[in-house]
Amino acid sequence: MKLKAFLFGLLAALTVSAAERPSIYHAGWIDLDKNGKKDVYEDPAQPVAKRAKDLLKRMTLDEKIGQLWQLDMPDDADKRDAAFVRRGEASSFLGSGAFIEMPTMRNRLQHIAVEQSRLGIPLIFGHDVIHGFRTIFPVPLAEACAWEPDLFERTQTIAAREAAAAGIDWTFAPMVDLARDPRWGRIAEGFGEDPWLGALDAAACVRGFQGTNVADTNRVVACLKHFVGYGAAEGGRDYNTTEISGFTLRNCYLPPFKAGVDAGALTLMSAFNCLSGFPASADRHTLTEVLRGEWKFPGFAVSDYNAVSELMEQGVARDEAQAARLALTAGVDMEMVSTTYHDTLKRQVEQGIVSKKVLDEAVRRVLTVKFEKGLFDHPFTDPARWRTAYVRADALELAREAAAKSCVLLKNAQGVLPLSPQLGKLALIGPFTENAQELVGPWHSRAHANDLISFAEAVREHLNFDFQMTVRRGCPMLDPGMIKIPVNISDFSLVKERPLGANEIAEAVQVAKAADVVVLALGEPQDWSGESSSRADIGLPGHQQQLFDAIAATGKPVVVVLFNGRPLAIPRLQEKAAAILEAWFPGTQGANGVADVLFGDTEPTGRLTTTFPRSVGQVPFYYNHYNTGRPGFGEYKGNYVDMPTTPLYPFGFGLAYTTFEFGPAKLSTNTIFLNGEIIAHAQIKNTGQRAGTAVAELYLRALYGSAGPRPVRELKGFQKMLLQPGESREASFTLTAKELGHYDTQGRWLVEPGKYQLWISADSASGEPAAFELKK
Repeated sequence: MKLKAFLFGLLAALTVSAAERPSIYHAGWIDLDKNGKKDVYEDPAQPVAKRAKDLLKRMTLDEKIGQLWQLDMPDDADKRDAAFVRRGEASSFLGSGAFIEMPTMRNRLQHIAVEQSRLGIPLIFGHDVIHGFRTIFPVPLAEACAWEPDLFERTQTIAAREAAAAGIDWTFAPMVDLARDPRWGRIAEGFGEDPWLGALDAAACVRGFQGTNVADTNRVVACLKHFVGYGAAEGGRDYNTTEISGFTLRNCYLPPFKAGVDAGALTLMSAFNCLSGFPASADRHTLTEVLRGEWKFPGFAVSDYNAVSELMEQGVARDEAQAARLALTAGVDMEMVSTTYHDTLKRQVEQGIVSKKVLDEAVRRVLTVKFEKGLFDHPFTDPARWRTAYVRADALELAREAAAKSCVLLKNAQGVLPLSPQLGKLALIGPFTENAQELVGPWHSRAHANDLISFAEAVREHLNFDFQMTVRRGCPMLDPGMIKIPVNISDFSLVKERPLGANEIAEAVQVAKAADVVVLALGEPQDWSGESSSRADIGLPGHQQQLFDAIAATGKPVVVVLFNGRPLAIPRLQEKAAAILEAWFPGTQGANGVADVLFGDTEPTGRLTTTFPRSVGQVPFYYNHYNTGRPGFGEYKGNYVDMPTTPLYPFGFGLAYTTFEFGPAKLSTNTIFLNGEIIAHAQIKNTGQRAGTAVAELYLRALYGSAGPRPVRELKGFQKMLLQPGESREASFTLTAKELGHYDTQGRWLVEPGKYQLWISADSASGEPAAFELKK
């Protein structure tokens, strides 16, 4: 593998003319400083720490500061930024344009860095590979609903393979921000509202991106983001401030990051938000005391885009010099795009305002990751590999599987689903029926139009030849005049959405009346999710609710398929639809995967990882909240006067094409000691007529906590089991005192004697608890 990678690098080097190509390439090593001998930092046989130390002592102050700057990468970067690279004053490039599908620009810039700079320090190239590169998988919020962390490892392995073929060394993923507010557009990029399940998914993503050897040419460096608390933005407005207590920070927002660090993530990104009154990108407590001091994180931290210079807008830095000083001393090692490090650090170090030791430590961290990635030994990417790396058969098969596993069945009255291929007449209506572009979701990287299939095409492929299907749009996604943000998907043309026709809804109603079953494809535009895409109203946009009401009034069974990146408030759909399938933004093979579920080729196995409110007025809304002093005390209940306090669909909820009966949770003992264990078990029975997968969810509650109250329920385990009709099986969980603990505000893990409750249930709102006590 190493020899093959070296030959690829040599092939890339040969793309430069003989007159321009320096004779620095030797068998097994590169003479990066062009001095004719193998220095310690050039020797692949030396330990990484020793190589980094050797290189660091050779660097000038300008070269050190250069290692702390990432530039954006336009299609003329090899001309615009050549001087910076040649002087060793650039460390990394952030690519986003269509040209990044091939490594041409990357290799050009790398040739300048390796062959023309004094020390030959290679660049590292980053890109936002969130849920796929060319093959797009379901958005992370959707994939989390599979309750299958290993699925993330598999999909991110494919994403890494495709991105690496394009010359990407480093992805700005996974996003592990806990999110409890569906108004926030970036909820689509994370795993939902639960820290325990989110931690499993975070670790799985890191394993998928980095593998067991991040230097492998099919792997990329992972980046945990956004550190920390970004998902708690007030009002759900992106970049907004957050107020998080130390107790909640420790027990809810930090655990997914800790899991990613423990899984070996080599980089981490600081957040835009103010965290309890101070910008996260200048917060030494989280970036140094917690991350490096407590967790021993060995990698480097990069700022978010322009986040360092934005410290001035946030009101904690009077000028660029202070912004740079605050961020670097807090623990931000690399500045993304903005130039405060580049422009001000040299003078501050020379004047002793910024410690040389702090600077050297940041540079050492960056160099270490570059050595770990193998960039000093194999700096170039095979210029031809990308041609055969994308949308391979195994990638498409996995994308279809992931799309199906991400679907959550929210309602299925009278068993209207699955649809039968022999059904007489089907009306397929809605603005998402033939718009394949909308199914890929935000952060779709390099998705191509010709890789996609529309929902209508996928449904048609499942039907018998004598089956009659009529397709109508029914209404546009949005109202005329509402802003549709332009998207950048390779070879997708942007066409302004046709406004609502004078009789368009009425025509759709006539089609529905003539059908046996109506499938309504509804949702929100994909560019209404993701960064800077917050919503104040989380209902169906435009005329879609009006369309649904009119179709439902026909009395025909209506199956709603939702394409969206956040929980939607859809109480009228729950009331009037015969069935609701939450499909999210399912990706490249999303249409096929969703159709597989609709027709029963695949059973719906997804369970929600975020609460669906009845109204936006309930948010933020999450299952693992603290109890109040008056949870149900007479007339003082803290309830709404105009609607129930319960969610429309709770965390963990999801139906199957069969039904399950959960027996009571039983315990092996009612008392557990600090060095002991307790076994909890419950019988799960398939009471329906089809095989189906039950998800037994284990929840705990500590009735007392000295450092603070514990949530009314906390997920601590789950088991998925495929049950045949009439089959019963036992779900069993073994718990020790370790699973009963929590963090105090100082990060100490506390396991406190006292009374506990335990549920084994179908979701976070069902089941009856079993009680036990923990004793010393």
